[in-house]
Amino acid sequence: MLHQNTVTFLQQLAEHNNRPWFDANRAAYTEAKDDFEKVVGELLKGLEATDSAYAGQKAKDCVFRIFRDVRFGKDKTPYKPNFGAAFSKGGKKSEVAGFYLHIEPGGKSFIGGGMWMPEAGILKKIRQEIDYNFADFLAITENKKFKQLFPSIEGEKLKTPPQGYAADNPAIEYLKLKSFVATHNAITIKQLTSPGFVAQCIHVFTTMQPFINFLNRAVD
Repeated sequence: MLHQNTVTFLQQLAEHNNRPWFDANRAAYTEAKDDFEKVVGELLKGLEATDSAYAGQKAKDCVFRIFRDVRFGKDKTPYKPNFGAAFSKGGKKSEVAGFYLHIEPGGKSFIGGGMWMPEAGILKKIRQEIDYNFADFLAITENKKFKQLFPSIEGEKLKTPPQGYAADNPAIEYLKLKSFVATHNAITIKQLTSPGFVAQCIHVFTTMQPFINFLNRAVD
C-alpha cells in the first residue's frame, strides 16, 4: 500500500507545480518516490511468482521520471502530478504489451495495460491478428470478469478503415484503433492506502493477462 504522505505530496504538487516549490519540498518528493518504488517492487514480486520473465527486474526498470519534457507539449509545467510505472517482460522501454499503474489523486488513478501507439509494423501485425482471430479476441474482451474491470478497449481511432480492410469487416471498430488499452479507473485514495492495494493490482493484472498475451502473440 501507499503511505498517505505520498498521496499528500502529489496533491500538493498539483497545486504548486513549479521549480521553487519542488526544490523546497525535495525531501518529501524523495520519500514519496521511495514509497512508490516499494509498491512497484512488491508488484514485481507478485508478477514474478507466475512469470519468470520478471525475475531480476527492479523498480527503476519500471518507474517513469516525474520530470516532464516540456519541449514539444503545450503543458509547460515542469513536473507530472503523478507516479507511473510500466510492467512488461522488457521493462518500461520495451515495445511489447504490458501492465501500467498510474497514481494521481483527484479520481485520476487507474490500473491498466495494453499497447500504446505501437510503431507501424507492430500495429499492422496486431490488426492482422485481430482480423484472423477475431473470435479469440472477443472471447477475451467480452469475458464477464474482464468486462467487469475493463468496460471497453480504448485508444485513438482512425475515422476510416485502415488500408486493406473493408468497412463491413466484423472487427472494423477494433481495426481502426491505433492503441489497444484497457483501464480499470476510479481507484480511490482509500484503496491506494489500503493493505490490500498490491493484491488488488495483481488481481487486475491477472484478469488482463489473456489480453496482453493476445497482443504479444501478434508481435512475437
